[in-house]
Amino acid sequence: MEGWTIDINCDVGEGIGNEKSLMPLISSCNIACGGHAGDIKSMIKTVKLADSHNVKVGAHPSYPDKTNFGRKVMKISNSELKQSIIDQLAIFNEILQKEDVELHHIKAHGALYNQLAKDSVLAKLYLEAVSEHKNQVYLYVPFKSVIAEIAEENGFRVMYEAFGDRNYNDDLSLVSRKLKTALIQEPETVLEHILPIVKQKKVITLNGEEIKIKVDTICIHGDTPTALEILMYLSTELPSYKVQLQK
Repeated sequence: MEGWTIDINCDVGEGIGNEKSLMPLISSCNIACGGHAGDIKSMIKTVKLADSHNVKVGAHPSYPDKTNFGRKVMKISNSELKQSIIDQLAIFNEILQKEDVELHHIKAHGALYNQLAKDSVLAKLYLEAVSEHKNQVYLYVPFKSVIAEIAEENGFRVMYEAFGDRNYNDDLSLVSRKLKTALIQEPETVLEHILPIVKQKKVITLNGEEIKIKVDTICIHGDTPTALEILMYLSTELPSYKVQLQK
C-alpha cells in the first residue's frame, strides 16, 4: 500500500505562548533566537519542551527587528546583518549545548527568508554567516529559490519547505501578507492545500495554476490564529489519506 511521510514544522518561541499545545502535533520546530522575537529564557523553555516531545530543533534567525516582528525588509549594512545572524546562532547554540540538544536545522524568518529566495548577494552573506554549521545541519529553504541553488552548489544540506497556511503565486513566491488572501486559516482548506503538495508534488496557486514543487517539510506558522486547530485537524485527517507525520 502506497503511503507518504512528511515533516511538519512550526515557528515557535515567538511570544505566542501556544508551544505546549503545538509540540505533540509537529515533528520539527524553528525557535526564535532573539532577532525578531525571543530571549534566553524563552529559548531555554522552548528547547526543553521540544526535546521532551522528541521534536527536531531548529534555529530561526531573523533581521534584528522586534518592532516589526522581522516581517519588513530592514535597512542594515551587510556586515551588521551577518554579525547579527552569527550572534543569534551563537547564543542559541550555547543553550543547546547546555541542554544537550542537537541542532537539526536553520531556517531564516519572515522578510529575511523571502529576500534570500531571490537575492543572490544576501543569500551568499547568509551562507557565510551559517557556514560554521554547514556539515552538521540542514537549511530549510524554498524549492527553486536562489538560496537553495547557491546552498546546494556550495555543499550545504537542504530541506525544501512549503507552507501549509499560506497561498502561493504562480512563481512559487508567497502571496504578500499585505493581502487578505495571504493566509489560509480554515483547517479543511489547509488540508486541501497540502495534499497535492505531498502526494502529487504540485502546489495549486491562488490563480488556480498547478506548479511543480519538491517538499521535505511543511510549515504551519505558530502565530497563525488557527494554528492549533489546523494541526489537530491534520493529525486526525492526514492518516486517512495515507500521509504520516515523520517523527
